[in-house]
Amino acid sequence: MSPRAGPPRFGPLQLVLAAAGAGAAALDVFADGWVAAGYARGGHPAWAVLVLALLAAASVATQACSWIWLRSDPPALRPEVPPWLLAALHFLQLGFLFRCLHALKMGWEVCWAKREEEEERSRMAFLSHDISMLRLFETFLENTPQLTLLLYVILQTNKADTSQGLGICTAFLCVTWSLLDYHQSLRSFLQDKYQLSWGSSVVYFLWNLFLVCPRVLAVALFALLWPYGVAVHFPLVWLAMFLWVSLQGTDFMESPGPEQLYRAMVAVILYFSWFNVAEGRTLSRSIIYHSFILVDSTLLVLAWLWGCAPSDEHSYLVPVVSAALPCYLLGLVLRVTYYQWLHPNVWAQQEGGCDEVDAEGRTEGPGLLNRRMQGMAQIHFPIARPRGLRSLNGAAAAAESAV
Repeated sequence: MSPRAGPPRFGPLQLVLAAAGAGAAALDVFADGWVAAGYARGGHPAWAVLVLALLAAASVATQACSWIWLRSDPPALRPEVPPWLLAALHFLQLGFLFRCLHALKMGWEVCWAKREEEEERSRMAFLSHDISMLRLFETFLENTPQLTLLLYVILQTNKADTSQGLGICTAFLCVTWSLLDYHQSLRSFLQDKYQLSWGSSVVYFLWNLFLVCPRVLAVALFALLWPYGVAVHFPLVWLAMFLWVSLQGTDFMESPGPEQLYRAMVAVILYFSWFNVAEGRTLSRSIIYHSFILVDSTLLVLAWLWGCAPSDEHSYLVPVVSAALPCYLLGLVLRVTYYQWLHPNVWAQQEGGCDEVDAEGRTEGPGLLNRRMQGMAQIHFPIARPRGLRSLNGAAAAAESAV
């Protein structure tokens, strides 16, 4: 795990990953339409409507965020297209896809069109940071609810074809990958950038996977007992998370109205996974959150066991449910392991370095700094501060900065 002296260079590998992300976004929309059509043909129009409703809600929220950011960005950082066209693309729910394609064009120019100046790399970093954040929002607003619905359908019908099994695996991978991609994107705002090693990345990926899987299973099992109960449970937990986020005084957007939209989307993420939104010591907040989710998920599973004892055809659920708690606890252990020994900040502190925000040591113009993601980096990596304040113990500080 070694530091990088300068800004990361956007190369062919990053371009391929960006292209894969754009293709995945387009493929995901196509797959949702295909699944909805299959439900409609199979005599389940309510499931089809629900899939499309989740897709529409996630798309509207993501496009709104994208448009708000474009409006607040400096003119030099906006795509070179007429404003009315940008507005039309977002209205038609194509704004995020346009961002991905625009980033691919910029990335191609950086890699092969000899435009490797610092300003061009900074513009490319700006675009990739926003795309990473928007992909995280879209994934949790769309994929996690649809994943829960897909698991419910399989349990309800007691059968699963190859496409459904593949869909579940792909959805889980997309959710955890979006978290890892977002975490890695934030690190580019830190000076003396200690990159995530392959081992650290794998552990980070796994602990998110092991924490998200039991949560989705618990909600799906509760829906199996009381399908309309989820329509009561989700708003109540979402409202609690929204109030919790509001009490932490987030300041991500530039005006109060959009800030409420941001808090609402974060509340959806918190329904399924931990997400840090405020500066300061996060250990106590993390303990409160995971305790709440563990108790809530346990109550959902116990309600299913009490109201719908597994029959012979659902006998396979007994070992699955029995493994859910150890899976969640393993995720917590891996998380502690990551922040105690594998977090890049630990290495920085042990070697006498310190992660500082790029804006303090870069020569790029202020308009090229993605201040939204810079603020999130300062929240997620609170040990990033001037060199005169290095007295924090590296391992403890990294554990406190849990994402």
